[in-house]
Amino acid sequence: MSTAKRKHARVQPEVAIPDKIYFRIGEVSELASLPAYVLRFWETEFPQLKPTKSNTGQRMYRRKDVENVMRIRRLLYEEGFTIAGAREKLREEAREHRATVQPITLAAARPVRPESAPETAAEAEPLPLIAAMESASHKEQLRRLRHELSSVLDLLR
Repeated sequence: MSTAKRKHARVQPEVAIPDKIYFRIGEVSELASLPAYVLRFWETEFPQLKPTKSNTGQRMYRRKDVENVMRIRRLLYEEGFTIAGAREKLREEAREHRATVQPITLAAARPVRPESAPETAAEAEPLPLIAAMESASHKEQLRRLRHELSSVLDLLR
């Protein structure tokens, strides 16, 4: 995109994505200020966009899909990438992300045994699931899971 065109390109303010599990195409269209046909076209061009379909055939975008739509929109309309260039940029970012994120192993997920803990397995009492999930991050994960399940239930009604 030329410098003159960039000056006139509209910079989209950061959009707050609602805290939901699924978004219908109309909701995503409104959030991104794009027509629905553009989103359907982008599904064919960007492998990162894979909305699921409900029993009635309605596209259901997850939060990650909506974030990808917003990222693609920014690359195309604000940063001046072509579709092919934006696709490659997203691939590069995904490769970089995979290289920096370490998978969580089972050993890393287990709680550390305090000094006063029993030495042998026979002396140890099994921790109940709730006690094992006392940390704030686990509580937050449970809260989000409860919210997501509630949203799915609402969609099924």
